[in-house]
Amino acid sequence: MLHVKNITFSYDPKAIEASVLKALEFTVAQGEHLSIIGESGSGKSTLLKLIYGEYDLNKGHIFWKDNEILGPKYNLVVGYEFMKYVAQEFDLMPYITVEENVGKHLSNFFPEEKKERIKELLEVVELEEFAKTKVKTLSGGQKQRVALARALAKQPEIILLDEPFSHIDNFQKQSLRRSVFKYLKEKQITCLVATHDKEDVLGFADRMLVLHDSNIIANNSPLELYRNPETPLIASFFGEVNMLNDHIIYAHQLKYVDDSELKARVLKNYFKGPYYLIEAEHDDTILRFEHPTALEVNSEVFLKILSR
Repeated sequence: MLHVKNITFSYDPKAIEASVLKALEFTVAQGEHLSIIGESGSGKSTLLKLIYGEYDLNKGHIFWKDNEILGPKYNLVVGYEFMKYVAQEFDLMPYITVEENVGKHLSNFFPEEKKERIKELLEVVELEEFAKTKVKTLSGGQKQRVALARALAKQPEIILLDEPFSHIDNFQKQSLRRSVFKYLKEKQITCLVATHDKEDVLGFADRMLVLHDSNIIANNSPLELYRNPETPLIASFFGEVNMLNDHIIYAHQLKYVDDSELKARVLKNYFKGPYYLIEAEHDDTILRFEHPTALEVNSEVFLKILSR
């Protein structure tokens, strides 16, 4: 189990009041998938680096099982054998092949096992056909997949992923997510993912941890946070959000009907593929709702609020 105990961190140790993260506390079980979300600059990447031991804490402690995670004051080499960290910048060797990068830290005493392990991991990240390709010729997304495979090569107990699919083309992301997260679950590898993309979370994460103003403002399952968002910030992760009489209303909860007390004037239509997002004005408040077709601008519409 990972245990983050009351940690505080500032990039300037003399200015604790300007901490990036303040008094964070949470646990992650073996094999659990925790997604860390928040606005840009909320400290998602910093938290992963602290867990990896890249920085020294100002206050608090971090433990993986019985091992305390310590920073560079205590370790000449950052990191631990049981933990891997895949950053947004890839530390790959450009002039050797994909399979050589993935197998770099695997033992050469068992060549057949090494070969099979590399083959298995290239299948997980969907790069089998690039095994013999030099890394310098790959795209950014392909390099990101090589970095993922290399991090998994020695099967860590815990893996930290910082925006793991950010460089990968949209049409490849979905199948790659399913493949990688399925593998992690099957091997019971604890996974922490820092992301701004809800597709990295929904359907995969056991829990979501939301950072805001240096603090944890939510820590629960995606379903629970979707059903009961405490703030518009949390709700906005799941889609377009309206505030109506101090209530959080998702765009899909507003239904176009023939008659109701909730009237609005159509301002704009946004094509979203399977539906249009309609922007309308109600008593000087902007509302957004989903509808199968575009609606005439300046027309009056009636809306009904549906339950979640």
